[in-house]
Amino acid sequence: MEYSLTTAKWVKARASTANGACVEATSVRADEICVRNSRDPEGPVLRFTKPEWVAFLAGAKAGEFDAIV
Repeated sequence: MEYSLTTAKWVKARASTANGACVEATSVRADEICVRNSRDPEGPVLRFTKPEWVAFLAGAKAGEFDAIV
């Protein structure tokens, strides 16, 4: 099945700032999450499987990345 990232509904975190430097995500297929830089909507898109995305979010919520910020 074909799908379009240009017509997808991209979402940002509620805590995003107005300067436009945000991560946006969308799910145009049930098994894939796409992520991009809001400042470069025509730029590269990172694609993750649903289990990869769930694992990333769980790690972020658990503080696994706190040491790098």
